[in-house]
Amino acid sequence: MSDASAATAPAVRIGLVWAEAHGGVIGAGGGMPWHVPEDLAHFKAVTLGAPVVMGRKTWDSLPERFRPLPGRANVVVTRQGDWAADGAQRAGSLDEALALAVDGAEAPGDALRVWVIGGGELFQQALPRADRLEVTELDLDVAGDAFAPERGPEWRVAAVEPAASGNEPRWHTSRSGVRYRFLTLER
Repeated sequence: MSDASAATAPAVRIGLVWAEAHGGVIGAGGGMPWHVPEDLAHFKAVTLGAPVVMGRKTWDSLPERFRPLPGRANVVVTRQGDWAADGAQRAGSLDEALALAVDGAEAPGDALRVWVIGGGELFQQALPRADRLEVTELDLDVAGDAFAPERGPEWRVAAVEPAASGNEPRWHTSRSGVRYRFLTLER
């Protein structure tokens, strides 16, 4: 990137988006150990039109018919130098992925939102640089082997859907029977 283009490049805002069950479980065996269609619709609404950055295992976990995720530039972070997939760009690091996402996007105004969509290792790397989290909380106990990053006290809840009633949290109930709610956290 030249000095002139660096001066006019949009600022990058990094957001993370995930669904988590009790104990911060975000995955098991390379997939999500639940089916909540409403969360998938929320994920699409949040990320559509913005670049998404994911690890290779997250890419592999997507059903083939959804790879690449439509309406979004897909950037996959992997240490495999020869990795390639139709509709995705390969990056060797989070920094490289963010640079590719910025180069391939047109941001209205002065800021570009890039969504990191998993997995756990990439969330850990991106969290210190993020300013927004979109978390679907699932009222569900499941075993898992991938976990959401620990959020510090600097994160504040900006929105909850459905809104709490007094001190009692409220929940939606999925068509699949799982209770869930959407949290937006900012810092």
